[in-house]
Amino acid sequence: MAIFAFMRVLFVCHGNICRSPMAEFILKALVKSRGLEEAYYIESAAVSAEEIGNPIYPPAKRCLSQHGVWFDPGKVARQVRSSDYDRFDRIICMDASNLRLIRRIIPTDPEGKIHLMMSYTGVGRDVADPWYTGDFETTFQDILEGCEGMIGI
Repeated sequence: MAIFAFMRVLFVCHGNICRSPMAEFILKALVKSRGLEEAYYIESAAVSAEEIGNPIYPPAKRCLSQHGVWFDPGKVARQVRSSDYDRFDRIICMDASNLRLIRRIIPTDPEGKIHLMMSYTGVGRDVADPWYTGDFETTFQDILEGCEGMIGI
């Protein structure tokens, strides 16, 4: 019988309406499909205050639905808080800009909790930002690859 440690994961993007909520629900789907829901606590948040209180962007919802990934229709954007550092084991940023901006909220990372999403794939690049490209499928695939890498699939 395998023993799993409990992991608290916070995904972060600019506004918390596209990439980070997609990552939140993709990882939730992956852990559920493997019977690991009890081993993970997963949320998402923004580095900016621009979208606070707004729901997941409709094209992001459509993309998740097309892939059969359930999402909470009541999910609304929130901003990262400095207290999140103590609440989460991993804080996963979608791109280098998010990583720079999170340093304003969480200035130090003494426990090495803050990572870039694509670092779990061995590729040093950002997750494609669909806000600018409109390409939610590429974003979905980037996030899926990163989540699979993070949990060792």
